[in-house]
Amino acid sequence: MKKHIARGLAVLSFVAAASAGVGAQTFPAKPIRWIVPYAAGGGSDFLARTVGQTLSTQVGQPVLVDNKPGGNTALAAVETARAPADGYTVLSADNGTLVFNPALYKSLTYSPTKDLTPVTLMGKFPMILVVGNNSGFASAKDFIAQAKAKPGGINYASAGAGSPHHLAMELLKVEAKLFMVHVPYRGAAPALADVVGGQLPAMMVDLAAGAGFIKGGKVRALAVANATRLPQLPDVPTFAELGYKNVEAAALVGVVVPSATPPEVVNTLNRQIVAAINEPSVRTRMIDFGVEPVGNTPAQYAQLLKNETVRWHQLIRDLKITLD
Repeated sequence: MKKHIARGLAVLSFVAAASAGVGAQTFPAKPIRWIVPYAAGGGSDFLARTVGQTLSTQVGQPVLVDNKPGGNTALAAVETARAPADGYTVLSADNGTLVFNPALYKSLTYSPTKDLTPVTLMGKFPMILVVGNNSGFASAKDFIAQAKAKPGGINYASAGAGSPHHLAMELLKVEAKLFMVHVPYRGAAPALADVVGGQLPAMMVDLAAGAGFIKGGKVRALAVANATRLPQLPDVPTFAELGYKNVEAAALVGVVVPSATPPEVVNTLNRQIVAAINEPSVRTRMIDFGVEPVGNTPAQYAQLLKNETVRWHQLIRDLKITLD
């Protein structure tokens, strides 16, 4: 009798394991909803649509991009956290959603670490210091020297309080020991328009938003907050070359899912999305748009977020920046 029971349990275990394997292999079996926490047309939206289109072709299922702006990305993050943890709802999440918000808001309606699980970092949007053509700044060294000579005499624009553009300039202020006044805008485009018009002399901007202004000669790129020079701006030095090695900042846009999503589904999504990112035409489109393609593992992405959290939370605490 005991032998029959043991044999039966072994068969059931085998069937359960086989079923789980089949489930993982056949994912996805229905459309994937890809939530973007910004309005259509921005960098996160571009990545979701570019990568999602190729992902759809690879897996044979529709990928439906759903723009859900609001609450400094919190609206979309909460909706994703509360979705079924089955891999069919994914979120484009940047470092505002996963790193900055918990330090900027005392009361947040979601927890990046408890409610969301990393899948992969899709790409980086390195920050660039740009100035208006009539600003009078000839180089990054000149800009820093004049800012030091006139504490509080230079205002700078940003795409919004708590944005990577804002915090990148705050990082430069700390590293170069500058005092400048922050003027936040609702997006990079209106901020750039005022830099072009001379209302404000400078800002940090990503290449995706600023490429047209830079190539068109409306603003001048002085330095990039990246470990290496950007291939699109080979003549623009890094801040490290100027003696400020810690001035590295970028908008980091990745994919996350609800925290209870099974590991095998997370890994399957990772393989599929990374394959889409590495498709040559997708990589070319990303680079042309101003994105540095990545496509790493869930563990690598999780570690990056931990490192970024330590780095930026310290800066935000030291400067007493809050959005509450």
